[in-house]
Amino acid sequence: MCQSEAVSTPAAAPPICVLGLGLIGGSVLRAATATGRRAWGYNRSAHAVDAAVADGFDASTDLAATLARAEEARALVVLAVPVPAVDSILAAIAEHAPNVALTDVVSVKAQIADAVAARGLSARFVGGHPMAGTAESGWEAGSADLFRDAVWVVTVDDDTDPELWQQVAALALDCGSVVVPAESREHDAAVARISHLPHLLAEALAISGAAGGDLALGLAAGSFRDGTRVAATAPGLVDAMCEGNATALLETLDETLDVLRAAREQLANGSTGDLTRRGHAARTRYEQRRRHPITGIIPGDDNWIERLREAGRQGGVWM
Repeated sequence: MCQSEAVSTPAAAPPICVLGLGLIGGSVLRAATATGRRAWGYNRSAHAVDAAVADGFDASTDLAATLARAEEARALVVLAVPVPAVDSILAAIAEHAPNVALTDVVSVKAQIADAVAARGLSARFVGGHPMAGTAESGWEAGSADLFRDAVWVVTVDDDTDPELWQQVAALALDCGSVVVPAESREHDAAVARISHLPHLLAEALAISGAAGGDLALGLAAGSFRDGTRVAATAPGLVDAMCEGNATALLETLDETLDVLRAAREQLANGSTGDLTRRGHAARTRYEQRRRHPITGIIPGDDNWIERLREAGRQGGVWM
């Protein structure tokens, strides 16, 4: 039996209110609706709302009305807007729906947790980050299957409410993901390495390729295509991710620059062997990783927060 089956959960899953209907938020709305949950969404852009409504979903451009509805329905509100828009949305939540359960799907966690705390909403907040996406953006790019078999981080920060943690984890599971528990700053340090740094490297590789002119681009094939895939992401979205996680990303970027400087020195002496062997070993470790279900931990029990954090560090998933 998986841990999620062993733990009692609320008899009826709460409705879902998604604030922001881009790729990730739009996919959450689709996936939640597909499970039979009552779900609705908000977006500032009328284009996204009109497109969602045309596709048969419940959406509005009226933020105050959307939040009042969420408060009345005791919905789980999912914050799915870019980092620069987070504080204004939190201000509206504090005014119109201060008692709702709140989560997010933003790619940085410590900055969001701090913004939530500044608005006095921490007691009803558990952060989230589905590790899924494409280089496309907007409502039209979304899919109910985007999160299937993906990892969805659900934060376990100090004083996390155990019942709310299970609600957020249940949403992730309903969307087809497995859950990795992590403390917010540990999450940010990890995604700086495996998500945000790859965006910077993809941009640099694209610039380098284009500097070779039409001949270089005409010869480009799989390695260039795959290495630059995420450079097709809208620049503003990449800026929001990277700038929002600047402290962790700067440390990771410095480490990577040290690796490249050493590789350059070794190449000047006639060898790339150290870099290629270390890189091959690291990639092999990634390919051979195995998920294992988290068992024996019940949210709310003694020391459950640290035990879940440690389980996440060791590769455990809540299923």
